[in-house]
Amino acid sequence: MKAELLNELQKHVLFDRRAVAGMVNNESYAGVLLHRLKVAGDIQEVERNSYTVHKDPFLIASRIAWPSYISIWSALRYHNLTEQLPQAIWVVTTKKRRNTRIEFAGTEISFLIASQKYFFGYDKIGLRGFEVFVADPEKSIIDSLLFRKVSVSEIFEILSNNLGALRKGRLADYAVRTGNRALIKRLGFMLERLGATVDGRLRKSVDSSRTPLEYNLPSAGKVDKVWNVVENVRL
Repeated sequence: MKAELLNELQKHVLFDRRAVAGMVNNESYAGVLLHRLKVAGDIQEVERNSYTVHKDPFLIASRIAWPSYISIWSALRYHNLTEQLPQAIWVVTTKKRRNTRIEFAGTEISFLIASQKYFFGYDKIGLRGFEVFVADPEKSIIDSLLFRKVSVSEIFEILSNNLGALRKGRLADYAVRTGNRALIKRLGFMLERLGATVDGRLRKSVDSSRTPLEYNLPSAGKVDKVWNVVENVRL
């Protein structure tokens, strides 16, 4: 019976007590069974009343909150836009959570609670027989700027190394769609610095306020008059 149950559980990324109760047709026994499987190391508890038999944090991260998609460093690495190995898996979700950080299999999984208007720009991929939602290359860059989880210097390096492969029109579309003028100005400045043709919609979003190029540093330095960006970091 144990082997059959584990085989059935393999079909699910995550499951809870109610799901197991349905499988064994015994709700009172489900809790005892889950405890025994956990002690035996056959299953792992992801968070309260959420279990898995799988060991891939990337797969698990994609199913903890719904709806959600994986972005920032994990998505950048997935799309080979960076060689850096992510120290955490970032998950963008519109669902409010009590815990915005959990640990699974030695990996931190962090959740970014986002407005519905930012919830776009992701693709469905196949992983170990399951579907996982991951930000596309351009949205992974936009999210990195939007949520300020990657420094502007690092984003500039990513843009520089991958400019030919990135869809500049889509980058502009996504940037404008966020409505975040500081993000738009930073992106336009970086693209122009790299010699790329800059979408006119980005220029139209330039306002009179001065935006520090690197958001993690004091706003001091030369002011770029086209983008009204304070060059507080050398790219």
